[in-house]
Amino acid sequence: MLCPYCKKDNDKVIDSRSSDLGAVIRRRRQCLECGKRFTTYEKASETQKLRVIKKDSTRVPYEREKIVSGLEKACYKRPVSAEQIRSLAEKVEDDIFRKFDKEVSSTFIGQCVMNQLREFDKVAYIRFASVYKDFNDADDFVTEISEATEEAADESEKSLFGLVDEPANP
Repeated sequence: MLCPYCKKDNDKVIDSRSSDLGAVIRRRRQCLECGKRFTTYEKASETQKLRVIKKDSTRVPYEREKIVSGLEKACYKRPVSAEQIRSLAEKVEDDIFRKFDKEVSSTFIGQCVMNQLREFDKVAYIRFASVYKDFNDADDFVTEISEATEEAADESEKSLFGLVDEPANP
C-alpha cells in the first residue's frame, strides 16, 4: 500500500477491525518511511460481477454510488445524516445481494429503495417515488401522497392503541 503522504510502499498494519457488519475490514497503518499513520478499507469486490438490467433492457455494471446519490437527492434538506443514508444504502444492497448474484433489474433496486424510504422518511419517499414512478399527472402524485399519509396515520394509531391496550399494574 502506498503511503498517501510520502508515496512510499513501506508500511505496517497497526490495527485491523471489522466494520459494516463484517463486510469491510478497516486497517490502521503506519508508514515506516515518514512515520505518518493512515487508514485503509478492504471490501470484497462482489459488486463487479453484478449487472443491472435497465428498463430499456440494456445491461450496465452495478454501482452502489447510484443508490447513494438517489438517496441523497430524496433526503435533501431533510433531517437525515450521511451515516443514515449509508445505512439505508447498505440495507438496499443487502436485499439485492441476498436475492441476486449475476443480474438484477433496475425496477427491483428502485422498489427496494422506496421500501426503505417508506419506513424511514415519508417526505423522502414521496420525492424518490415522484421521480422513480414517473407520474403521468398530478392525480397519480396525489394518490401516492394519500397512501403514504394514510399509512403514517395507521402506524400512529397502532402505536397509540398499543399504549392504551397495555394492562395497568394493580
